[in-house]
Amino acid sequence: MSSSQNNSAQNRLIWLIVAVIGAIAFGYVALNRGETINALWVLTAAICIYLIAYRFYSLYIADKVLKVDGTRMTPAFRHNDGLDYVPTNKVILFGHHFAAIAGAGPLVGPVLAAQMGYLPSMIWILVGVVLAGAVQDYMVLFVSTRRDGRSLGELVKSEMGTIPGVVALIACFMIMIIILAVLAMIVVKALTHSPWGTFTVAFTIPLAVLMGVYLRYIRPGKILEASLMGVAGLIFAILMGGHVAENPNWAHWFDLSGNTLTWALVIYGFIAAVLPVWLLLAPRDYLSTFLKIGAIVGLALGIIVLMPNMQMPAVTQYAFSGKGPVWAGSLFPFLFITIACGAVSGFHALISSGTTPKMLARETEARMIGYGGMLMESFVAMMALISASIIDPGVYFAMNSPIGSLNPTGLPDVALAASQTVSQWGFVITPETLNQIAADVGEKSIISRAGGAPTLAVGMAHIIHQALGGLGSMSFWYHFAILFEALFILTAVDAGTRAARFMLQDLLGLINPHLKKTQSLPANLLATGIVVASWGYFLYMGVNDPLGGINMLWPLFGITNQMLAAIALMLCTVVLFKMKRQKYAWVSILPTVWLVICTMYAGWLKVFSSDPAVGFFAKANQLKALLASGNFQPNAVFKSAQQVQQVIFNNQLDGVLMAGFMLVILAMIVFTVQACRKALATDKPTAHEIPYAPLPANADAIIKGAVH
Repeated sequence: MSSSQNNSAQNRLIWLIVAVIGAIAFGYVALNRGETINALWVLTAAICIYLIAYRFYSLYIADKVLKVDGTRMTPAFRHNDGLDYVPTNKVILFGHHFAAIAGAGPLVGPVLAAQMGYLPSMIWILVGVVLAGAVQDYMVLFVSTRRDGRSLGELVKSEMGTIPGVVALIACFMIMIIILAVLAMIVVKALTHSPWGTFTVAFTIPLAVLMGVYLRYIRPGKILEASLMGVAGLIFAILMGGHVAENPNWAHWFDLSGNTLTWALVIYGFIAAVLPVWLLLAPRDYLSTFLKIGAIVGLALGIIVLMPNMQMPAVTQYAFSGKGPVWAGSLFPFLFITIACGAVSGFHALISSGTTPKMLARETEARMIGYGGMLMESFVAMMALISASIIDPGVYFAMNSPIGSLNPTGLPDVALAASQTVSQWGFVITPETLNQIAADVGEKSIISRAGGAPTLAVGMAHIIHQALGGLGSMSFWYHFAILFEALFILTAVDAGTRAARFMLQDLLGLINPHLKKTQSLPANLLATGIVVASWGYFLYMGVNDPLGGINMLWPLFGITNQMLAAIALMLCTVVLFKMKRQKYAWVSILPTVWLVICTMYAGWLKVFSSDPAVGFFAKANQLKALLASGNFQPNAVFKSAQQVQQVIFNNQLDGVLMAGFMLVILAMIVFTVQACRKALATDKPTAHEIPYAPLPANADAIIKGAVH
């Protein structure tokens, strides 16, 4: 037997073992009833499925569906300008892509979805990413790379026509605004009246500026030095935050309300989006990447060492009733909407058609960066789900339910009221436990800290603290986790604001060509101002919502984000038809159909449902009737009639937006069918690709930076 045959047999045996281990672990988690499940089973099942999906399904897409060509020149080489188009080492580009796509979604969605139990959430995270999320990221990256790294709106315009392109561009912009508002709200919810957290996160801004100046002027190109300085600065920020919180002279400066933090974020978003990239955004990426990778790997190792049990039931009563306190709605479709980015995210299509295709050195590397990068994000989501499921379910519901549900009578002792309410739901918890956890993590209260971030931080602190044998206090690890999440999210807020500004300038350019010029300072400031004012309004709306904010904005975020993914996959389907590869189009059609069904059904329920807990207009009408009856009395939820009016308007606005997005999806389906039929009617490929040109002979030397 030859050595190649030996290797082939060994490979098959290894993959057979991985498949068997994955099947046993997944089967044990899925079929086990009445016995607590060790989190290690969940982790093992997930890792095995990721490995098999990457090795076999992504390779099938690369070789059979797309027919990637490793000899073909990419936009990075064609336009190598040292600015936007730069041939980049695949490992470095993987890091950049992952940092750009991994925002709040994979952290928050699974935490909120844990309300239904860990089993449905786990299944959707795994199935969703393998068949939909990673497919979208990979295919959009491939399509954009073959078209000079164009953005999603431009791609739709070139392959489907001008009208679909403008519709897609407007939809992308509106969805981006909602995404940014939700991201910012999660930061606000995590930092409200938390001097320690606020100081730590605020400290990273001058730290990033210092790193930017250091790399540009003091020690150009010395990334390792700047990185070590950044890590040291982060540790100092966390430790110093504890001292600031304990010092009465300093603490009040960082003990901020939700509204104050809203204004701070809006101002920060504006400044960050107009400053040069090298001064704030790029160094923040470094800091963010260190923390992201470090925290997730640390968390996975902590689970392996500690082997904690899943305390949340596999399936809770809310999976069937649809009356959950954290968010209302049935398992189908709302679970699939709540877990957005860990399974599939339209936001990623904006990155896969934005910066990444301009830096891709070889077509063959798109598989690792597009498909592999999304699998990595799904792994983050799985870690978040485990973290939320290993803490006491009573603590989980006390942390994530709106204060109006936990304390409907307005008792002064909030911990007592919350413990009584949650215990009535069947998840027994004492006020002493709630107060003790708050003291352990260095917070005044952990009750009604909706948004998912604090829950994840408690779970992470618990795992890492115990896995390290008590090294470092719970409060240190909790604030480390808050810093990790806030940096995660703020990177997306400032980079997203910049991306939204470019989109808006493209749209404004249709009215006045001068407004499209990104180098024009007045056009730049005008577009940035409109963007931050838009997401700032939704942020303010969410922060001041008496019903918790996340309940109202997260469904809007989840539905629209996955609608954007459906639009991106429709584009990929059209491209496959135009490449004359329609027999493989099921790869993109399958997830598209599922996403359209989920988002349209969820959208329909949010617009037309008569249940006030689900429907936007139903909620508005219920509150209108309350005011009209004259029976309204200020209570623990609504302190004034003005607050009721605000919630009525917010729900009506959300309902109108939802209906608008549903019309966009219907229009895009019509445009997609027309484009596919037109492609079938011709005998030759009609895809608008840049003609083939070979990679330069010295491609490797250019990637290494030896020559330009």
